[in-house]
Amino acid sequence: MPVLPPRLSIGELSRRSGLAPSAIRFYESRGLLASDRSAGGQRQFVRAALRRLAFISAAQQVGLTLEEIRAALASLPDGRTPTRQDWQVLSAAWRSHLELRIAALERLRDDLSGCVGCGCLSLRRCRLYNTGDAAAAEGQGSRLVRAFGTTNHLTG
Repeated sequence: MPVLPPRLSIGELSRRSGLAPSAIRFYESRGLLASDRSAGGQRQFVRAALRRLAFISAAQQVGLTLEEIRAALASLPDGRTPTRQDWQVLSAAWRSHLELRIAALERLRDDLSGCVGCGCLSLRRCRLYNTGDAAAAEGQGSRLVRAFGTTNHLTG
């Protein structure tokens, strides 16, 4: 069995994780990942960085922000990589977040089906979302979508 090096270069970490080196540097700049420097100034990552990157990717799939991910990682003792038990605790806390996203996507699906049926295809003229073109008084642009953010009928 070959002996694995204790540290990975950014190129090797990129190859093994499937993430671009720029993404790895970005996560490092945001405090989600740490590296040491070799004598030549190259980034060197501990092997556990692969698990941290997998954790970050999974948390992003749930819809967590980088700040929420950083807080979750910071909650671990000694900045360690999440263990199976850590994952169970953290993922249980994310369940409600995921349930809210599912509900928002279901609303979006249902509203799109109903809205397209009217044929207007326009927030400007839509009698359901912009009665009497009330949004015109607010100025140009997608006022209704921006005003409601992710809670709008159309955006979930």
